[in-house]
Amino acid sequence: MTDLTCKLLIIGAGPGGYVCAIRAGQLGIDTVIVDPEPPGGTCLNVGCIPSKALIHAAEEFHRVATAAQGPLGITAGAPAIDLARTTGWKDGIVGRLTGGVATLLKRAKVRHVTGRATLRDGKSAVVATADGPLRIEAETIVIATGSAPVEVPSLPFGGSVISSTGALALTEVPRRLAVVGGGYIGLELGTAFAKLGSSVTVVEAAARILPQYDAELTRPVSARLEALGVRVLTGAKAEGLGAAGGLRVWTTDGHDEIAADRVLVTVGRRPVTAGFGLESLDLAMDGPFLRVDERCRTSMRGVYAIGDVTGEPMLAHRAMAQGEMVAGLVAGERLGWDRRAIPSVCFTDPEIVSVGLSPEAARAAGETVEVASFPLAANGRALTTGREDGFVRVVARAGDHLVLGLQAVGAGLSELAAAFALVLENALVLEDVAGTIHAHPTEGEALHEACLRALGRGLHL
Repeated sequence: MTDLTCKLLIIGAGPGGYVCAIRAGQLGIDTVIVDPEPPGGTCLNVGCIPSKALIHAAEEFHRVATAAQGPLGITAGAPAIDLARTTGWKDGIVGRLTGGVATLLKRAKVRHVTGRATLRDGKSAVVATADGPLRIEAETIVIATGSAPVEVPSLPFGGSVISSTGALALTEVPRRLAVVGGGYIGLELGTAFAKLGSSVTVVEAAARILPQYDAELTRPVSARLEALGVRVLTGAKAEGLGAAGGLRVWTTDGHDEIAADRVLVTVGRRPVTAGFGLESLDLAMDGPFLRVDERCRTSMRGVYAIGDVTGEPMLAHRAMAQGEMVAGLVAGERLGWDRRAIPSVCFTDPEIVSVGLSPEAARAAGETVEVASFPLAANGRALTTGREDGFVRVVARAGDHLVLGLQAVGAGLSELAAAFALVLENALVLEDVAGTIHAHPTEGEALHEACLRALGRGLHL
């Protein structure tokens, strides 16, 4: 067995792992990163990036297909989609980005080992590589193993039942698609396939879709789904495949079978804590997640954990921030984790972006708040794009006007996430945002107007 030593060993090359490795390399730390797949993890290879590529392709197709119905005076012939070609384009983007990450790791002098690691203790692991087993000894270990789709016992993946990974690998548009789960993954992909021509039915066990967001934010999404012809069943439970091959569901009206050529199961993700020898470390857990402190330290000295394996929110940018911080800590920097301003974006149509506290969460925390919204129907830029559905909302403390939360729903409003995060990260008050000149005409003006309304001096409504 070959031996390798290093100062820092990272298990998992997803967003958290590879960012941790690059930053560690920049700081002069001898680093090894291990993953059986190309660098980038779920997000880059089979998640965030390829799904957004599909969403974009679907939007472009839908725009051409419905152009003649709109008010712009544009006419076009009936479009066609070659999904195999679209998938090839999407895979090309993934290849460029994974290759770019590999180059960045090499530039930072990080040693990248392709293989499956098994931890032996808090200082070593054995990696099964194509050339045989490799034993790696390290002073510090970072666990960044990410998450995987949750499988429904009555709908195991295989055949017509697919996960989000399977949906992104399709080379033909399914004529009928049933989506189990009305969360962000199911609705992002379900909406995309509806725009590509699929007859889509969404089955959600909760009383409404996107239950992690408040009803005011999700109302425009529900209206858009209806306009796209997507059937949504709430308070419904998927029970498996029916005799005819469709999806068998239970609703308050009784049992039914939804005709479907594909059944997309998107009921959530689970942390990957098995298959790499974690039991040998006997680390403290928080339910299914690894327990970490404000510096991402586990219960074992010299072992850190970052990203989805450490709990909610399971977001790539959270993992990246944790990875960068841990690299600094290993280098001797004094850093801590502040999770107050982590943007959450749902790439549905319209998009939802949220940072900080919602009105309900702020009140539940004992705050007396001022809440104000500005509708995109009164925003010039939104009107010129033909998408006036949605709004921007601000939640501020009544006493000192400290901004506690910002939310928005609208086409393309995910790009406001950075501005929202900056407002909260820098503890700005309503007067700070209201006193900042916002470019006209842009949809970002809605943030300015919402803050002006919260101060009782709105201008354009």
